[in-house]
Amino acid sequence: MSTEPGGGRAHRTAGEAYDAAVGQVTRHEELVRLLAEEFARADVSLRELQTRADRAGGTRLPRATCSDMLAGRRFPKKAVMVAFLRACRVPEERLPAWERAWERVRIAHLPAAYGTNRTFNLSGGIESATSTSEQAPTEPVRTEPPQAEAARTGPPPTDPTRARAHPTEPAPAKPARARPARVRGSLRRRLVAVLCVVAAMVILVAGAVVWKALHGVTDDGRAFGPGGSSRFTIKIDPANGGVRLIRRLDANVPWQRAAISVDGVRAGEWKPLRGGTYGWLDQSVDIPPALTEGRSSLTLTNTFVSSVWDFNEFFYLAQQKINGAWSTADTLDVGNARSEAAHGYHITRETFHGTRTFDYPPSGRHIG
Repeated sequence: MSTEPGGGRAHRTAGEAYDAAVGQVTRHEELVRLLAEEFARADVSLRELQTRADRAGGTRLPRATCSDMLAGRRFPKKAVMVAFLRACRVPEERLPAWERAWERVRIAHLPAAYGTNRTFNLSGGIESATSTSEQAPTEPVRTEPPQAEAARTGPPPTDPTRARAHPTEPAPAKPARARPARVRGSLRRRLVAVLCVVAAMVILVAGAVVWKALHGVTDDGRAFGPGGSSRFTIKIDPANGGVRLIRRLDANVPWQRAAISVDGVRAGEWKPLRGGTYGWLDQSVDIPPALTEGRSSLTLTNTFVSSVWDFNEFFYLAQQKINGAWSTADTLDVGNARSEAAHGYHITRETFHGTRTFDYPPSGRHIG
């Protein structure tokens, strides 16, 4: 598969775009949408997130709390949101931008003026809002509190005859004050918005599950971060006229770049890709024939150069050219213990080890 060249500038642009998206959050709905995207990108269950948080210590992540947070039913505490993002493997350097976004949304829910008596529920918006200057149209305006007026004038005179004739007659009930129409309309609009968000998320999740079940490819793999590398050995035919290495990667992590060496000699690099909307991509690199001809095995090392998050690898297919035709020389299934042991696989600075289920772009699959 052809690669798309890129560089450090493109890498920085992707990181800046990510920070800009988080930096523009000012509303609860926007924060919920970005949290849902991180959850979808992590591709793990709520149970796994809870387990990761328990292993890390600190703030716990009950599944019910995460479910309410992703559905927009509850505004999370800052510590809960940060623990959720860490469990989703969001890099530490990006967490301050998320904390600032949380503070903006929190401040946006505060009362606009302290002269207004408002009760706020961050998960559902305004519960009630009654201004001290707004009274029911049928209630007379008082210039002083009723208690002060009663203290000045004293209690009203008592009619002994009426008291004897009706000793148990209850006092007249005060008329209930109706909630202002604009508050009822605001609550109704917020409820409709929340229901729309929940319905959209349900549709998206259900559609993703069905699509993966019909078209998805499931594979386990690993990833390493800055300062990390992976090393393994492949078998080839000494009569080869060249070797091509094909790697299956999770393209949801864009701008992955790593240097390739063969037995300690620089042989090329994995060029950074923009990423893809399908999930899986296959990327290929041709090893110079001078490093492969007459050899029966090659020890390859991938060394981290740059990425938005890390450098991942799920499967390697080694092809060799014999008499002008390409054929399979060897395969390495990363994450499979038997295959890793057979190829002497070794990884340092590991950041991920798990399973992913994605689909390939049309006509973009070369492995399997």
